[in-house]
Amino acid sequence: MTDSMPPHYRTLVAQARGLLSGQPHQIANAANLSALIFQELPDLNWAGFYFIEGESLVLGPFQGKPACVNIPWGQGVCGTAAATGQTQRVADVHAFEGHIACDTASNSEIVVPLKRDGMVFGVLDIDSPLANRFDAGDQAGIEALATVYVESVG
Repeated sequence: MTDSMPPHYRTLVAQARGLLSGQPHQIANAANLSALIFQELPDLNWAGFYFIEGESLVLGPFQGKPACVNIPWGQGVCGTAAATGQTQRVADVHAFEGHIACDTASNSEIVVPLKRDGMVFGVLDIDSPLANRFDAGDQAGIEALATVYVESVG
């Protein structure tokens, strides 16, 4: 995975490891990683986490405008990532069937499922006001950041 990551993601992953190392607290680490991503990656308008509670995803720590608090399982980009266990990289959110528009300024989105013992327990969600903001290199980098988070919280 690291071979397909642009150099700035390698640096960001190293920063995330340093920031989260020895800190197993799920909420604190989500807050710090959200802030790091939002500060270091260009052209974002939202970066944060949703965690599974029952049949929905519930808003966790984030950076950006206020967001939807509950997302039903399997709905929208976040719910789809959680239900399928697969990263969702969406070039145009307005063309994504069932998209949930928490911020109308968002035009593209990437959502990475967070898995522990093969089970999804949440998602890392990143939005951009630019269409087609996220490419395969971004996906590899953001998936690596999600892995750092999952490893930090055990």
